[in-house]
Amino acid sequence: MKRRVFLKSSLAAGTIAVAAAAGLLTPRRLLAANWPEGAFAAKSEADAVKAYFGDAQVVDSDAIKIKAPLQAENGAVVPLKVSTTLTGVETIAIVVEKNPAPFATSVQVMAGAGGLYSTRIKMGQTSPVSCYVKAGGKVHKASHVVKVTVGGCGG
Repeated sequence: MKRRVFLKSSLAAGTIAVAAAAGLLTPRRLLAANWPEGAFAAKSEADAVKAYFGDAQVVDSDAIKIKAPLQAENGAVVPLKVSTTLTGVETIAIVVEKNPAPFATSVQVMAGAGGLYSTRIKMGQTSPVSCYVKAGGKVHKASHVVKVTVGGCGG
């Protein structure tokens, strides 16, 4: 091994080791939040919402926009984009009513960030897709029906 290559590699490894030991490489803000086990284990939309948001009152809102296909060719990969004009967004959650496990996904939004979430979900059959946004201490809801032509999580 050449001396220069060895010295560069040793210096790089030493620098990374020092940074890791000092905690500079730990993405503290990006660490996963607590797993919402109760919401994912729920067998109905109402149970999933209650497990995730507690007893918070849910109100329908036209401030939430859902961009999803009217007809998904493949239920295994359904693109979905949720946007909202609500201020103080804390959490966005997506629930698919007729899935075996209705709670599809959620994201916690940092203070000052906008209310935009884009993902791909799995759907077993044609079903309403409900998006819940917690903002200002209230839970807001909007729904969109997606027709599935080829099976996803149901086969």
